[in-house]
Formats: sequence, structure tokens, C-alpha cells
Amino acid sequence: MTLVKHITRKPLRAALAGAFAVATPVLALAPALPVAAQQQSQLDTAAKALRAITTMKADFVQTDRQGQAIKGVMTLKNPGKIRFQYQEGVPLLVVSNGKSLTLVDYEVNQVQRWPIKNSPLGALLDPSRDIAKFGKVVDSTSNALSIEVRDPKRPEFGVITLIFIRNANAPGGWQLTNWVALDSQNHRTTVRLTNHRYGVAVANSAFTYKDPRRSSRRPR
Repeated sequence: MTLVKHITRKPLRAALAGAFAVATPVLALAPALPVAAQQQSQLDTAAKALRAITTMKADFVQTDRQGQAIKGVMTLKNPGKIRFQYQEGVPLLVVSNGKSLTLVDYEVNQVQRWPIKNSPLGALLDPSRDIAKFGKVVDSTSNALSIEVRDPKRPEFGVITLIFIRNANAPGGWQLTNWVALDSQNHRTTVRLTNHRYGVAVANSAFTYKDPRRSSRRPR
């Protein structure tokens, strides 16, 4: 049968609904500016790196809290569009059209949708708002940044920790390598990115989907 038969579907759906996420590396703090100024400078660095991406494709491995992993390809197009296309045998799709994040389960013909701001992935899709307002530098060195983003007034939105490595070939000079997401139900998801490709041609149609609830519907 499909790979999904070997992956517990309930935890997998919960992890997808919680957002996405490899454990955050422990990094030595780098002395420099006064703490507040250093934090703001590093937050600005991360936000600029994400905003500098026009389009990007990367391979990903997504791991849930039970250690179960699935692979796929992530496609990103600013502003706000993202698609997680899972490997063959996994009848799931996660896609954002810039306004809402949608989980499509083709095996049970279900569609779930959340406003981007209600997902930890909002920090990735809207770095100006989320990183600048809700971000905190967890660890840093001259070559790595680990930034936690959460809204303390809205804990139901969850937490995401974005991890960047300095890379001169990446837009803004910093490359997003992985993230850890924790939703309000303590479902932990890890996503590790590899094989980044920047500036690739990506049509807006990549961020539509076939609605399984009515086969006659046009792609959304």
C-alpha cells in the first residue's frame, strides 16, 4: 500500500496542521553590540534574508515528534506563496496562496484552511511582520542564527524556530536551513531543507490545488 500506511496518519495530520519543522542546534552566543541592539540587528538580518528571496525550490525532510519522516519539494514565491509537495504515495498537499495556508488530504477528501497569521509559518511567509514584532534571537554566532517567533498574546498560534547559516550564495547572505515548529497541542515538527535553488521560474498556478470535495471544482 502507500507509504501513509506505514506512517501513523493522525500524528502526521497533527504535525501538518501545527505548521512544520530537526532539533535546534546549540550555538555559542557571539559578543558584540549591547543586547537589545544586537537582537534587533540580527532580527533585521533574518527578515532581510527572507524578503530577498524572490523564488526558491528546495528538497525537504519533515520529521514528526515520533521520528517518522517523509520527503518532498518545497516551492516558495514571495510574497507569501508556498507549496509542500510530498513524495509519491503521500496523498497530502500543503499550499499557501499568500492569504491562507491550506492542507489538502486527498485520501479522505478533506480540506483545512487557516489564515497565514494563525500559523507559525507566518514568520516565513511574512517575515516583516512576524520576525520584527514577535521574534527573539535564541542563539547566534558569526555564521549561524537561531530565531524563535511566537505571539505571547496568542499562544494558540504556536511557535516556530528558524535556523539560518551564513551563505554568500543565498539572497541576503543567509540561508534558511531548517525550522522547528511547535503547535498549541505540543505537536513538534521538524523540516530540514537541502539543495536550495534560487531565482527559478515559478508560475502562480503552482499555488493552486484540486479540491477533492467536489471533483467538478476548478483548481483554487
